[in-house]
Amino acid sequence: MTETMTDAELEKELVLDRQLCFALYGAAHAFNRAYKPLLEPLGLTYPQYLVMMALWEEDGQQVKAIGEKLGLDSGTLSPLLKRLEQAGYVERRRDSADERQVFITLTEPGLAMKAHAVEVMRAVGAQTGCTMAEIATLRDSLKELKKKLSTAA
Repeated sequence: MTETMTDAELEKELVLDRQLCFALYGAAHAFNRAYKPLLEPLGLTYPQYLVMMALWEEDGQQVKAIGEKLGLDSGTLSPLLKRLEQAGYVERRRDSADERQVFITLTEPGLAMKAHAVEVMRAVGAQTGCTMAEIATLRDSLKELKKKLSTAA
């Protein structure tokens, strides 16, 4: 887009509501607002919910692997995991061979919560007003955008 536009044309695009980053920022906030009342009865914040989803997908992961999957650094992830452990949803266990490695496993209540996640997903899906096909298209487009931005950096 920018290669073929003149400076004058680009300047006309320099309006907040025309910025892709602002649209993504607004959509992210709208999603957080949609999830909040659905996750409150479960005692989860949105980042905690993401950790739980990662563990429902593959239980017994290293903290480092969870952080990489979610794009969270250890300074953000460690307190989040500590709160999940205090709530009784996960257990942290040090590797006996290498004490620097910490594994996170779901507890029975953490495993049981997965059934509620289906309802959360259904409710948020309904709030979007999108079909499953539209959601898949949006998701795939955002993944592709993230990939392009990651390789450009």
